[in-house]
Amino acid sequence: MLNEKVRSEYARWLNSGKVDADTKKELLSIQDNEQAIAERFSFPMQFGTAGLRSTMAAGISKMNVYTVAHTTRGLADLILQTNAQDRGVAVAYDSRNNSQLFAKTAARVLAAYGIKVYFFESIRPTPELSFAVRHYGCIAGINITASHNPKEYSGYKVYWEDGAQLPPEHAKTVSDAVAKADIFDDVEFADFDQAVADGIINIIGKETDEAYIRAVLDCRICPEVTAQYGNSLNIVYTALHGTGYRLVPEVLRRAGITNLRTVERQMIPDGNFPTVQSPNPENRECFDLAVEMIRRENVDCELIIGTDPDGDRIGVVAKDKNGDYFALNGNQIGAILIDYIIKGRKQQNRLPADACAIKSIVSGNLFDAICDKAGVQHINVLTGFKYIGEKIKEFEETRSATFIFGYEESHSYLSGGYVRDKDGVAASLLVAEAASFYKKQGKTLGQVLDELYGEYGYYKEAVLNTVIRGIDPMAVMAEKMRSLRTEGLTEIAGTEVVAVRDFLSGVRKDLKTGQTEPTGLPESDMLYYELADRAAVIVRPSGTEPKIKVYILTTADSEAECDNRLNKYKTAMKTMINE
Repeated sequence: MLNEKVRSEYARWLNSGKVDADTKKELLSIQDNEQAIAERFSFPMQFGTAGLRSTMAAGISKMNVYTVAHTTRGLADLILQTNAQDRGVAVAYDSRNNSQLFAKTAARVLAAYGIKVYFFESIRPTPELSFAVRHYGCIAGINITASHNPKEYSGYKVYWEDGAQLPPEHAKTVSDAVAKADIFDDVEFADFDQAVADGIINIIGKETDEAYIRAVLDCRICPEVTAQYGNSLNIVYTALHGTGYRLVPEVLRRAGITNLRTVERQMIPDGNFPTVQSPNPENRECFDLAVEMIRRENVDCELIIGTDPDGDRIGVVAKDKNGDYFALNGNQIGAILIDYIIKGRKQQNRLPADACAIKSIVSGNLFDAICDKAGVQHINVLTGFKYIGEKIKEFEETRSATFIFGYEESHSYLSGGYVRDKDGVAASLLVAEAASFYKKQGKTLGQVLDELYGEYGYYKEAVLNTVIRGIDPMAVMAEKMRSLRTEGLTEIAGTEVVAVRDFLSGVRKDLKTGQTEPTGLPESDMLYYELADRAAVIVRPSGTEPKIKVYILTTADSEAECDNRLNKYKTAMKTMINE
């Protein structure tokens, strides 16, 4: 049975004079489906590690023009409180269905409250939005995107003046303001075209592209190798129907790569993503059309690069020793890139004495081993690229270190401080540059990876995603995490847990000695189990989707032993999380 509050909110939407006819028609279609009504009206969306994200549908828990406008009303309150309306807000959007509509909705609300807007003329990659915030001196930025999620999803990312995603204290201010404002009665709208004519909404485009491209090109380490060897790689690029379709080829061209093939069917922006089941460059199947094209045209291609719909993540497919194509995972790409950055900078005599590389705590530990051997400082941060952005800002303010690279295992990379978010455009160039650097030495990226394993030992990782269904998945996830804390695991798959880091309490406990110490990182609902064989198992609820995520990090002297450890921990954790 629906509770009265849910039923009342559903009826309010259905009978409101401010709700459009198509939305009312959608609501009428579920009038006899209590489960659907409950899922849409029981709980409003909450800010996660990357703002709002949900499927597109009517209701307070879904992405639609009303929830976008309501959230923007809360952001407007924050901006007005800081008296920064004249600094403005940059607004961008990706190729997803309704993205432009949601972006214009946000711009109209901001303009209604006298807040200046810099509105991109058409779709742009997420990192360019982060760049625009800094470039125009904006107080904030909004990007309408759901990254690499399936076509049913949309999202609303908010950035603050440093170009990083909104910090927790400001997210709370926005959430509190949204909670106090009525979704219909307390939200005002300006006419978009009139606001443009009045100079409140400013259309931006190519001039911003040029400034952004220059910043990306300035991050090159050994630019001559790309110009000399890049064309011999026969690179293939796919945009997966997203925002990288124009800027990635342009950046590669300006770096000297004129021999670039593209998967034309996937270079067309399309929110239905017709050639892939999910537009996630982490998935090898996203590159099937690229490999088919290479085989059909009999091209000796050594490198395939793909970006996700909002252009902030990349996927890389390389040749193995048998001439077959295999997808590098996010940690393998990260290891290859940090190794190249260190070697390339040393070759150019441009490795700062205070160089520092950053990764998320759930990312692979081969990165740490490479940095340690090279004498480069490295640190871990919580999951969410905003934490890497915070460190970049800290380094610039305190001059305590020089940022050279940051990454997350989710195929997210950055090698310069011009933005404060992951950048798939710049990462595409960096991968091409690294491949060119090793091409000069007669090596493929596959061979480079094998050499890293030979030097440092084998490192393998896995990520398990358990989707939590139901009316209130957040409560279910919280209960699962509480249960793990209560249970107090002492072994996983027969291997002893030697220490547990609980980032909610901020304490690391040695299970052998009982000694405790601070984790050194901010509060987060995450458990990190250190195992006797140097493996680690990390559990946390997703900040953007109804999922429990489990990260498994293993290392061993042989690939076979690494695989054995990985498989047994995967089996154990699947059983444990699904109980």
